Amino acid sequence: MFKSLWIKFFLLLTAVSLIALSSALILRELMISDFKKYIEGEMEDRIYWITASLESTYEKHSGWQNEEVIEDTVWALMLGFHIRLYDMNGSMVIDTARAVNALSPLMKKRILAISEISGAENSGSFIPYPLFLGGNEIGQLEVRFLNTGKDAVFIYRSNLMLLLSLFLLGGSAMVMSLVFSKRLMKPVKGLTDGVTAISGGNLKKRVAITSRDEIGNLSMAFNSMAQTLETQESLRKKLTSNIAHELRTPLTIIRGELEGMMDGFIPVDNEHLESLYSEIKRLIHIIEGIEELARAEASILTLSRQPVELMTFLKNIAGRFHQPFSEKGVSLEIRCEEGVIASADPERLSQIIMNLLSNALKATECGGNVLVIASRQDAELAIEVRDNGCGIKQEDLQFVFERFYKGKEGGLGLGLAIARELVEAHGGRIEARSDYGKGSSFTVYLPI
Repeated sequence: MFKSLWIKFFLLLTAVSLIALSSALILRELMISDFKKYIEGEMEDRIYWITASLESTYEKHSGWQNEEVIEDTVWALMLGFHIRLYDMNGSMVIDTARAVNALSPLMKKRILAISEISGAENSGSFIPYPLFLGGNEIGQLEVRFLNTGKDAVFIYRSNLMLLLSLFLLGGSAMVMSLVFSKRLMKPVKGLTDGVTAISGGNLKKRVAITSRDEIGNLSMAFNSMAQTLETQESLRKKLTSNIAHELRTPLTIIRGELEGMMDGFIPVDNEHLESLYSEIKRLIHIIEGIEELARAEASILTLSRQPVELMTFLKNIAGRFHQPFSEKGVSLEIRCEEGVIASADPERLSQIIMNLLSNALKATECGGNVLVIASRQDAELAIEVRDNGCGIKQEDLQFVFERFYKGKEGGLGLGLAIARELVEAHGGRIEARSDYGKGSSFTVYLPI
């Protein structure tokens, strides 16, 4: 059960909620403790007021007079205390009940109403406080706190509020944890289903993108991966078909001629042996193309970089292509800035440019021209091969660098794929642009 990721998220969010609620409980205990300490301090201050007032009354009248201490006793009642006052001999001078009874009926009613003595409860026993005047003890005051219940009401209401908060906020937190954990895991489950479908061979599977966060970005990356896999699978099937077709033709011819020679229908002479030899060369060409692509993919491990002066380098390559361009009636022009140096493997860079020039020559008819331009562009070197040949259809342009993709008959469809692998091995990139019927442009960008 706990292997489920959404359960783990739910438990995590629930734990966070419980910690937050526990913090509220701790805060409540601290507040109640501070409140009680505040009340105790307040009561102590009031007792000191009462003792100071009684000592002042004794000094003013040079003794304890019942009539004089009634006011202090009533005042003590209003402050929330029952008191008993004793003289030096231990005889009671007055207490709260006698002081209240000594008042007039109207005053007694008002005092009792103000002091809320009718609804109050006595809290604890009397606590003695000695009274002094001039360093001599003049009597003793006994005090008992009159609990009106106001502090209890405050504590009760705070407990009630906390309890409601626990139920409401805690319940809401639990529900939200459940909802959000499920919502959070829904796209993850969709991705899991998508991966399962892809691994099962369903390359058309896509997942819904419901957000723009990290999960949404992951879903977009998954869909992009699935699209790439589908495209690659389509190209693989086309490759299989193309290779089978390319291999079947020469093998069929070789088999037919050999069977004819074995049966005596075809003479074993130089003409027929040369025919067999040419078909074998076609098979070797196909195999070499596949091997060349494998070497291009591994070229990043075998690059031998060195400074290459592009003007001289490109002129040497143009010299190699002088004859085929001349025979077809296509002009070849090189434009390169002086002093442009590339850090590259000369053999691999030569292979890239020669592939591009070969394609440009095939695409250009007699009277056309091919232009090679090399220049600095910001932090890159750009080598562009531009022709005014037949061009490439827009629907084919996005696939021209894919392995074994052939836009038209002829070749294996490996030249541009090999060129891209070699360019990327140098840390660069290659781009294609075309206007169908008017020409194409292939640009290699290499880091300086």
